Amino acid sequence: MNKKIFTERRSVNFFDTSRELDKETFNSIMDLASLTPSSFNLQPWRVIAVHSEKEKERLLPLAWNQPKIKEAPYTLIIIGDKSGFKENAAIWNKLEEGLGKETADKLKGMAEGLYGTSDERMTRFALTNGSLLAMSIMYAAKAFGVDSHTMSGIDYEAIKKEYKLNDSEEVVLLVSLGYHDNSKELYPRGYRKTGSEFIEVI
Repeated sequence: MNKKIFTERRSVNFFDTSRELDKETFNSIMDLASLTPSSFNLQPWRVIAVHSEKEKERLLPLAWNQPKIKEAPYTLIIIGDKSGFKENAAIWNKLEEGLGKETADKLKGMAEGLYGTSDERMTRFALTNGSLLAMSIMYAAKAFGVDSHTMSGIDYEAIKKEYKLNDSEEVVLLVSLGYHDNSKELYPRGYRKTGSEFIEVI
């Protein structure tokens, strides 16, 4: 088992502004992260990759002017879709090809029963699956030697409005990707609970 992506992944506060993340590596990271598990394999997410200087300036004030927005080659806006389980979601057509219509129809009913009974359940569906994607992107990035940092200190509603998200879409968080500025030291790794401290076996 390759443990390095877990033991070496850190939240990088300082990105090397002189080092670009090439498009091929970026695409490889995203392709690998596409293997992320999701509810009923519905993949109810999309990503806006902020890369140009113009777009970084646009996002910066919506992320409380955190320097990472300007320093990192890419900052990803992770978006979860609250309606991604609905019967008319386009992904069902793709899934039906492999599952068959009868099985797909049965799963549609199950998904509606699990997530469609309240707005709270729909929101949890979007945020839970979007969070799974975000974490997979960070580990995929580390597999390619690329560093990352998440941001939840952001103006969610302002980002939703600025980027014209659909009513059913929720901003999950931001993920910056790039390379650590080695002239600046990372903070020492903080205390981590061991498994025995947060697991109750019953």
